[in-house]
Parts: sequence; structure tokens; C-alpha cells
Amino acid sequence: MPVTDVTQDIDTRTLTITAEFAAPVERVWQVYADPRQLERVWGPPTHPATFVEHDLSPGSRCTYFMTGPDGQRYGGWWQITEVDAPHRLAFDDGFADGDLNPVDTAPVARSVFTFEAVDGGTRAVYTSTYDTAEALQQVLDMGVVEGATTAINQIDGLLAA
Repeated sequence: MPVTDVTQDIDTRTLTITAEFAAPVERVWQVYADPRQLERVWGPPTHPATFVEHDLSPGSRCTYFMTGPDGQRYGGWWQITEVDAPHRLAFDDGFADGDLNPVDTAPVARSVFTFEAVDGGTRAVYTSTYDTAEALQQVLDMGVVEGATTAINQIDGLLAA
């Protein structure tokens, strides 16, 4: 399993997940740069994603929805804030309604994904910071650790294909 560590810190309002992949940084980056590949791993296996908009340029927005086993859709969005391909992607990550508009009352994560070469592969560090401890606790209670871990663990299969 790629995920090697998960750290939750209520005091700093952060969730950090570390994973290691047996593929070069450039290949791991392509998983995020290509919406069709990203759809295969963004979200747990029970909730596949569909990206409606996907542009990793600073200032752009990505929108997507995940579909649950019962057919219910769960929307989300990214507002891209920084890109240093293939090493760093930063974006605000939030929940969206059925029309993929941001839900103002839901938590927003300031997410930073970094990718570095290690031992012939890639170490990825996924850090999400929330405005309040309550917002972090809300997503923890929603199962973000389990969902993100199972999603990230799918990447190995995609890289091997």
C-alpha cells in the first residue's frame, strides 16, 4: 500500500498523508494532470469521480462529482493557486452542490501536494489545512482519512497498468 503515514493535528488544523510510489515523479504527476487518469483514483473505489472541468493553471477551477453506490452524486471543486509541475500542486478544495457551485457552509481545505524523487520512485505528501479546528474535525468525522487513504492506495494499480 502506498500510504505510509497519516497525521492529524487539530492544533495546526492540518491533515497530512504521505505515500510512496514505485514510479518516477513525472509519471505520478500525470495522474493529476490528466483528468481521465485522475477520475480513476480521486475518491474511494466505491465513489468514482467524474471531472467536468480540469485545468491545472493558477487561477483556474476544477469541478467534479463522485457517484456513490446508490447513484447519489457528491460535488467538489478546486481553485488552483500554485503549480510547479511535476513537483507541487496547491489548491483550495471544497464541497459543491448538485450544479457544482461551491457550498459556502462547508469546510474548505488549503491543499498542497508535493512530489519528490526517492529511491527510484516518488514520495508524495498531501497536506490539507483548514481555517478552524472545527472544520478539520468535521471532515475527519465524515471519514476523510479512510476515503483519502483508499483513494491514494488505488494509484499503484493505475501506475502499474
